[in-house]
Amino acid sequence: MSQRGVLIANLGSPAGCDTASVRRYLNEFLMDPHVMDLPWPLRRLIVSAFILPLRPRQSAEAYRAIWRDDVPGSPLIHHTMALAERLRGLTGLKVAVGMRYGAPGLAEGIASLGTVDEILLIPLYPQHAASTRTTTIERVKALTTAPVRVMPPFYARAPFLDAVARLVRETMAADDHVVFSYHGLPERHLRKADPTGSHCLAEADCCETPSNAHATCYRHQCLETTRALVQRLGLLDATGTAPSVPNFSTSFQSRLGRLPWLRPYTDELLSELPRQGVRSVTVACPAFTADNLETLEEIGIRGRATFMDAGGDSFRLAPCLNDDEEWARGVAEWCAEPPV
Repeated sequence: MSQRGVLIANLGSPAGCDTASVRRYLNEFLMDPHVMDLPWPLRRLIVSAFILPLRPRQSAEAYRAIWRDDVPGSPLIHHTMALAERLRGLTGLKVAVGMRYGAPGLAEGIASLGTVDEILLIPLYPQHAASTRTTTIERVKALTTAPVRVMPPFYARAPFLDAVARLVRETMAADDHVVFSYHGLPERHLRKADPTGSHCLAEADCCETPSNAHATCYRHQCLETTRALVQRLGLLDATGTAPSVPNFSTSFQSRLGRLPWLRPYTDELLSELPRQGVRSVTVACPAFTADNLETLEEIGIRGRATFMDAGGDSFRLAPCLNDDEEWARGVAEWCAEPPV
C-alpha cells in the first residue's frame, strides 16, 4: 500500500514579536520575487533602504497586540498546528506543517514526513495568487524528490464555504452589514497571471465574463467566494438579488506601497459605511484560513477603530476557520481523495 504524507502550508509568521525577529521575517518575505516582482537589485534597494529601517518596529508593535501568552508562537502558527493535529486523528496519515517563511519551514515539514510515496500539498490559501500558492508550490517541489500532488484552490468547495458561512452566521447580528475583506493584491499581479494577456482588469465586468483567465484570477475567485457566502447567509432578497440598500460589501486590505492595488480598500470602506447610514457591521476575512496579524490586528483592532471613529455603533469580527471541527473534517475528506 502506498504511503501518503500530507503537508499543510501557510504563509508564516515571525519567530517572536521583537523587532529583530520581525525584520528577519519581513526580509525573507519581501525578497521573494513572487511577492515583490521587481528585478533583484531594485527589490533589494526598496526593501533595505525604504522598508526595513522603519517597518519592523511598527510591525513588531502590531504583533505584540495579538501575541498569545497561553500558547507558544503566533496565532497563525498555533492554529495551523492545531489543524494538523486534528487531521492526524481524522485521517491516520502523516500530517506535517510547513510555513513558506519563518519556522517551521517547508523543509522542516517535509523532513518530518519521513519516507513517503507521495506528498499531498495543501496550501491553506482558498484563492489563487502567485504570492501565496505559486511560491509555496515551487518551493516544496524544489525541496523534495517525492512526487507532489497539489490541492487546487478551494474557494468554491462546499467544506470551505459551509464552515465559513456558519462562523459568520454565528458572529453577525440580524441587521449587520457584512464586509467580506480579502487580502489585497497589486493590480499588476493580476495582469501578470492572466494567461490570455488581455482579460483581467480590461473591463469593469471582466470577472463576470467567462474566461480561461479565471483559473488564476485572484479577484474573480474572491468575488466568487463572496457570491457563494452571500447565498448561504441569505443576504439576497426573495428575487435572488441584493436589496436596494446593500447589506454586504467586498473589499481588499493590507496594501503596501503606492502602486494601484485591488479596490475598494477595506480601511476606506469602513470609514465610509457610517456616512452611508451603516451603524453595525460584521467583517469576515475569507482569504485567510487561520487568524493572523491581518485579521486580528489590522481588522480586529485598527479596522474596528476606523469604523467606530467614523460613527459606527457595533463592530464584529468573524473568526477564521482555524482548527474548527467542521472545517477539519472537510480537509480530512480531501486528504482521502484519490489522485485525479
